Amino acid sequence: MNKPLLLSLATAMLLTTNLSAESMYERFEAMEKEMQKLKAEIAELKSQKSTPKVAAKKVAKGTEEEEEDEDEEDAKEPKVASASKAQGAVSVAANAKDEEEEDEEDSVEDRLGDIEEAISEINRNTSGSHLKFQVDYRFAIENMDYEMADGSSAKNDAFMTNRLWIDMGYKATNNLSFIGQLAYNKAFGARSGANAQNAPYETFDWIANENAYDDQIRVRNAYFLWQEQEFLGLDIPWTFSIGRRPSTNGALVNLRDDDAASSPIGHGINVEFDGLSSQFTLSQKYGTSVKLCLGRGMSEAAPKFTSTPYADTNDYNTNIDLAGFIFTPYDDKQYKVSSMYYYASNLIDMTMATPTDTSFTTVGGMHSGVVYASTKGIGKNLGAFLDDTTIFASFAVSVTDPKNDQGMLGSDAGESKTGTSFWIGTQFPSLLTDDGKWGLEYNHGSKYWRSVTYGEDTNIGSKVAARGDAYEAYFTEYLVDDILSMQLRYTYIDYKYSGSNGFFGNTSGSAMEIADVMMTPNGDIAGNVVDKAQDIRLYIRYRY
Repeated sequence: MNKPLLLSLATAMLLTTNLSAESMYERFEAMEKEMQKLKAEIAELKSQKSTPKVAAKKVAKGTEEEEEDEDEEDAKEPKVASASKAQGAVSVAANAKDEEEEDEEDSVEDRLGDIEEAISEINRNTSGSHLKFQVDYRFAIENMDYEMADGSSAKNDAFMTNRLWIDMGYKATNNLSFIGQLAYNKAFGARSGANAQNAPYETFDWIANENAYDDQIRVRNAYFLWQEQEFLGLDIPWTFSIGRRPSTNGALVNLRDDDAASSPIGHGINVEFDGLSSQFTLSQKYGTSVKLCLGRGMSEAAPKFTSTPYADTNDYNTNIDLAGFIFTPYDDKQYKVSSMYYYASNLIDMTMATPTDTSFTTVGGMHSGVVYASTKGIGKNLGAFLDDTTIFASFAVSVTDPKNDQGMLGSDAGESKTGTSFWIGTQFPSLLTDDGKWGLEYNHGSKYWRSVTYGEDTNIGSKVAARGDAYEAYFTEYLVDDILSMQLRYTYIDYKYSGSNGFFGNTSGSAMEIADVMMTPNGDIAGNVVDKAQDIRLYIRYRY
């Protein structure tokens, strides 16, 4: 088999299994292009297949003509000798022709069989459809323990979940694409206590697919993406997108989740969101880019069956809107520095009317900023282990902007509070296998730190949001190529202040020292305030 054919077949096989490609629809587009190349190669091989037969006939004919000439020249030789010579020449030519045709036909048939098998494999993956699909299923079992501020404890020795993501995409033109994702996230069996009365916030829109709730399939992502290589005649590649954007598992948090990074930096935002974004690449040489983002986290709209359906109404909260940008001054794929700023308006907290009251009250806005630096590989050519080790450090700040008559995060009415957080971590090659990835992380948050990371994939609560200290270690190993993987993860959170996973006001988000929670008048809530939490999780994940 020749080298070009080997390369073609190897490329086809890589395309059918590679999960690290830039996007799903680009993988399938590449597969379809490879299939066209293989079909062209088949046509060429079939053409070559008929060529040897013609050539063999010409060789045989030429041999007979040469024999006739030789017979004439050797007319004076005995007829028996001349006949023997001619018969021998014809026999040699015939044998050579038969062997050549047989070898050539076998070679071409083998090559055609290999190519047709590769095309069949590509067809099985593309299914002849323009809308491409990919499946991501994960089974997880977790052991969770909580120590409460009053000294009591709570736990679940074996909490099991099924999570299914169905990715879809279609690249209609070189510029225009559609990307979507359906999601299902559910605890095994029916979950006791999870109803609208005693769990009113579980289906909150920001965590609809991150929360292990019911058996419904929901839309996690749905948006179109427009890409251009020039902006207003300038050499500035840019994109525009609108819809339910991929805003969970962002940069840094994606490392331990073993996913490609989504748009926002995970230190500040990790929730499902509806909005639009537009990115401009200012320098391809240095990887300099800026991305503008707008989103809406809650819509003020009257119910359908009223006299004015979906009109603004003062009986409900006003719109929660977010505006910000992500600025990356440098990214050469090894070293990266990136930052993010956003302002969120009309943030909310729960009301205190009744224990099951699901209404909110608007408390104010919030500024937030994040900057991080990472390196994928420590130096160059220092050995496989260091070359494949990632290290990162991130710093974030949040500043509340309360309404005049409201307090935020435990402050007095109208008083602004500033919180800070830092996060460091490393991911390095497995010490047991060639492809596995292990990681260690630590983060710390101050008293008034607030992130919008309710969708973080940590069932005991967002570790990035912790007002205190959080420690994490994980071990990701691949069982069957990059299709079937497993991960063992340990997370420990030591809260110094309450309200880490609450909303933005003084009801659920109030920051009190854990030691002070037991004191009057807050002692009656100490049984609901977590002091320490830990989670041991094992998952098995199939992606193809």
